[in-house]
Amino acid sequence: MINLRNCLKKSIDTNRKEFLYYLDNIRGYSDLTIKSYDESLREAFKYIEIFENDKYMTFGLMPYRIKIASLNSKTISKKLSAIRSFVIYLNENGISAILNADDNIKVAKTLPKPISHENIMEALSYSKGFEKLVVLMLYTSGLRVSELSSLKKDDISNGWIRVLGKGNKHRDVPLLPFIKELLDNYLNTSMQKKFFFEKKGEKLSENSLRYIVTKVFRRVGLKVTPHQLRHSYASGLLNSNASIADVSELLGHSSMATTQIYTKLGSALKQQNYNKAHPLCGVDKI
Repeated sequence: MINLRNCLKKSIDTNRKEFLYYLDNIRGYSDLTIKSYDESLREAFKYIEIFENDKYMTFGLMPYRIKIASLNSKTISKKLSAIRSFVIYLNENGISAILNADDNIKVAKTLPKPISHENIMEALSYSKGFEKLVVLMLYTSGLRVSELSSLKKDDISNGWIRVLGKGNKHRDVPLLPFIKELLDNYLNTSMQKKFFFEKKGEKLSENSLRYIVTKVFRRVGLKVTPHQLRHSYASGLLNSNASIADVSELLGHSSMATTQIYTKLGSALKQQNYNKAHPLCGVDKI
């Protein structure tokens, strides 16, 4: 058995620092979230057992899970999520690693925070060209970053995008006329071969697109992820009285229940709908 107290400690600590840099500069996580990840990893590595062979590194979570077993389920889930993300990062960067005793903890789903339209427009005012187009595509189409990365030139036709989403399911998403014009100009000048966003004939990676979003919003002092732009897209539609069925289809959700969790009507719209619907609204007194 190899524990962090011996020869692996230095390499794991180096990878941890590189992982935190990745969360900050590529994924655009907030300072508070990065601090939480760092604290969780530092704590976990005091108890996790690490085994290494010629093929991969194994992280044994059981001692750590015993240590944190008395905490509430949401806290446990957050701590384990940090470890899972770290292991995924290792695998994506050429270090084969697996987790043992990694049973899921059931917790209530939470909502990502949407970015206000005003903040998005401010960030766009400081951007141009390729960077601006990436943000606009995410904000006006609600695509997942993986879907934008895989978008092909042939997927755009007659003002619509043919999107290949989760589960290999296709959906059609409309393009605003000015976005269609920007796309046409971009394709005419960029000489893309296959993918809409590509570099040297290969599709631009999800991390590259995340970095672009991070860079655009950093200019106005914000940390924003592509998923937050997707949430802003959905929230904006719902707050403008789009039906939840239509929004669910545009997002590519398999169930409207997912959309109900994913989106959240603002309090102003709830008050407006209540005022229109309740039979006693408008009555001064009884």
